[in-house]
Amino acid sequence: MEIARHGTGVRADVGALVSQIHPVFMLPPVAASAFGAVLSGRLDVTLLVLHLVAAFAALYTAHIKDGYVDFHGRGEDDDHPLTASGCRLALAGASAVFFSSLLAIGLLVDVWAALLTLPGWVIGYLHAPQLDLNPVGATAGYPAGIAFALLGGYYVQATTLTTAVVAFAVVFLLVLSGIKTIDDAKDYEYDRSIGKRTVAVVLGRQRARLFAYGLMAVGMVVVVALAVAGVFPPASVFAPVVFAVVAAFAWRAGDDASLATKLLIRGSYLFLAVLVAAVWLG
Repeated sequence: MEIARHGTGVRADVGALVSQIHPVFMLPPVAASAFGAVLSGRLDVTLLVLHLVAAFAALYTAHIKDGYVDFHGRGEDDDHPLTASGCRLALAGASAVFFSSLLAIGLLVDVWAALLTLPGWVIGYLHAPQLDLNPVGATAGYPAGIAFALLGGYYVQATTLTTAVVAFAVVFLLVLSGIKTIDDAKDYEYDRSIGKRTVAVVLGRQRARLFAYGLMAVGMVVVVALAVAGVFPPASVFAPVVFAVVAAFAWRAGDDASLATKLLIRGSYLFLAVLVAAVWLG
């Protein structure tokens, strides 16, 4: 079975498979899972690792399926490192890793832990060609996966959910949906030409940009409000400040959605880091 489209041998095959690990987009779900464990105040290393592996496998599944559909199915992409059979093999392997981790989580914790982990793979697998064709699925799919990673990471440790962790998940959903809206604007012309209804296509670039920053602003306001109310640790108020500085630079990027996305994603890393520190110290 040929795995790599470019080159032959084990080295080429491994390189093609590794190329589908996109750290910029894979780090947030994995980090959200770890953040959930930190929020729980408990740390069973075995459960933490199992959930991290599940989160990683779900994202890898999403990336493989997306490339498979866009290149081998729709013909949208100019190139792809994996053959069609290589994509199918990678999908099977990633799914096997995910469901093995899911089974272990279900046996070691309970069925609810497994059910909170499962949406990550479902969203990843269905992203293309089902969810990415409408504004809600295209925009909120990835953020929803991260929100579930946070909830699942917490639940496998604490076997319960609290108001605080659900609120954190909602904040992540809002902020990351805003970032995803900006990211989708990079492909505005092409998406519009093929009838893909992203938020940018439906609202237009400028209104989509305002909508995106509005979502992020609401997320920041929620963090401050819940910190003042005592739901989040008091030091959480610094997270929106850090993110706002980065978002200001992203806003100045104007119509350069690619640059704005890079800045906002890195801003989200800082946002999460400050929240982790606030929880850890609070």
